[in-house]
Amino acid sequence: MQRHSIYLLLLSVVALIVLGVVMLFSTSAFAQDSHGDMYYFVKKQIFWLGIGTIACLLASLVDYHWWQRTWMFWFIIALFLLACCFLPHLGMRINGSRRWLNLHVAAFQPSELGKIASVFFMAWWFSQEELKEGHFLETFLIPLVVLALPMGLIGAEVDLGTTALIGVTALGMMFVGGTRTLYLLLMFGGGMTGLLAVIHLIPERAARMMTFLHPESEKLGKGLQQWQALIAFGSGGIEGLGLGEGRQKMLYLPYAHTDFIFPMIGEELGLRATWGVIFCYLLILLCGGLIAASARDRFGKLLATGLLLLITLQAIINIGMTISFLPNKGMPLPFISYGGTNLAACLFMIGILVNIHQQGLPCILSEEQSVALGQRAIPRI
Repeated sequence: MQRHSIYLLLLSVVALIVLGVVMLFSTSAFAQDSHGDMYYFVKKQIFWLGIGTIACLLASLVDYHWWQRTWMFWFIIALFLLACCFLPHLGMRINGSRRWLNLHVAAFQPSELGKIASVFFMAWWFSQEELKEGHFLETFLIPLVVLALPMGLIGAEVDLGTTALIGVTALGMMFVGGTRTLYLLLMFGGGMTGLLAVIHLIPERAARMMTFLHPESEKLGKGLQQWQALIAFGSGGIEGLGLGEGRQKMLYLPYAHTDFIFPMIGEELGLRATWGVIFCYLLILLCGGLIAASARDRFGKLLATGLLLLITLQAIINIGMTISFLPNKGMPLPFISYGGTNLAACLFMIGILVNIHQQGLPCILSEEQSVALGQRAIPRI
């Protein structure tokens, strides 16, 4: 299973990408009114898909230890680009958030690089041989202080979802790296307290939280998206209305091609398709876990764990948001939602997982040979 896990992972990723492109064809018809081209979003997604595919191939060929040696470069670049989001004419303010850089050719979201750079740092830090396992300063305080830099900049952009995603990913990597459970519980409690405090201070986020707690009272206001998403799931039922036959995409459900594309899958393709999507993410989680377990060294295990958490936790947050299990948060569904920077970043992370698997394959084969030889050595009675 470990030897062939990469094939199942890649098959799941390809299936999600194909589904995403098909659903973009179905849901972005309204783009003709706002952009003058019915296939505007599809063309841009395919453009970024090409960039992401190249990034995936290059990452699969580059020795993953190179990211261990160059983590500081990517970390500094990420901080610089995140700070550029606040510069006039360069940073783009959309829906009250400064998350994008205007590159004229396309918009770029630096937080995607910030997420990956944070994982590079955490994997490097906890792979050091001289690190004292369970030590408060080395395994808890110092990594938190360093991560506070990108998390603070992303939080200042008013992107609390990505900030929380980095925090939870760091929590998982610290657990694997040997941080004491008590420290992690303190971090989780402090993070939740800080998140709630920030939500209370930002009126828009506070309104979203109240909408989550009382969805029916705001179904025509702040809770419109989640309410219409539930209608989409209910309308689709088990079989779905048919590809292209969905009604919510006709401006009833805002952002049906981005953050809320999962309800459109449920409406047009039915419950079976949504379960299929969830099954693909479970396969990615399982196969990625096997790749992390079979990595040849500690850095590879930590790096694979962090990248896997970034992808799967993002999927969990998006799906949980669209089914009203979590508060509304602008976060795309990996490999499916429209969003070029996120798609390219996710494919880049898959490429690194491929390289980790390739380098860990000799270890898997040697273990299988040892087991086989041990079985032959057992005398028959």
